[in-house]
Amino acid sequence: MAAGADDDMSDAGMSTVEYAVGTVAAAAFAAVLYQIVTGGSVLAGLTDLINRAMSVF
Repeated sequence: MAAGADDDMSDAGMSTVEYAVGTVAAAAFAAVLYQIVTGGSVLAGLTDLINRAMSVF
């Protein structure tokens, strides 16, 4: 056995917990981003930006 083999075994379950925490954090971030993007001010800003871009051509 290698010198660090015992250290690797003590963290055997950590990857599953890390994936779960990362998934929850990503879902929360997506929910916040969805609320921001679907808000009226962002929609109005994007519409204005597209209209100005189309008027250049």
